[in-house]
Amino acid sequence: GLNPEMKPRALKVDQVESLFRAIPKVKIMAPPTSSIVPIGEALILEGLKQAVKADFYTSTTRPPAVYRGNPFIVEAGLAYGGDLPAEELIDLWRFANRVPLQYQQSACAITRGALTTDWHNYGMQQSKGALPLGPMVLFVHVASVWVPFTSESKEAVASYPEIIRELKLGLQEVGRRLGGFLRHRQRLAEAEKKRSYIESYIPHIGIALREILGLSKAEEEKVVKTLTETLEKSRTP
Repeated sequence: GLNPEMKPRALKVDQVESLFRAIPKVKIMAPPTSSIVPIGEALILEGLKQAVKADFYTSTTRPPAVYRGNPFIVEAGLAYGGDLPAEELIDLWRFANRVPLQYQQSACAITRGALTTDWHNYGMQQSKGALPLGPMVLFVHVASVWVPFTSESKEAVASYPEIIRELKLGLQEVGRRLGGFLRHRQRLAEAEKKRSYIESYIPHIGIALREILGLSKAEEEKVVKTLTETLEKSRTP
């Protein structure tokens, strides 16, 4: 170890390298958030549900982080499906300290975070350098004691690396949840398609069994009913 009272000028090259490697391993206490006012996951969900009729909602609040000594928190949420247009680019809602950002979307770090997130991983269509395509509203909020706006008009958040990183982590979190929802829904649809296909053949199976086994009409109907009930029980709730 190094003597904490040692002067920097007295450090040798190997000691400097050792110190450099040790710094990232130190767990630093998260900055205080008493001066930051996040919206909170519950309120984000409630707001999305009131504003948008969708099939799936989720939200997340990231742990506090720091850029240039200023603590900040990133929050993200999304609503998917329902009445939202499926053939248009998603609607991106940008907020900073609970205030909506309505202009200069292309210059905003929030937009950059959404553009550089690979939404293909979560079942969305996305062209290079564009927002994803699909029935979705994406909500992003940056809360800080000092939001770094790109200008005095306060219409876009500056793209500091620390902020971009937290934005992407928040978007990836809600994206993973969306991906899980879409995969589950696809599995249900495929299973239902298979069951419908099988169901269409049940009457023919009843007829074939009647002809092979010499069943009566009543026995044939009983077989068809039993097969139909068995198929219904296999349906996923």
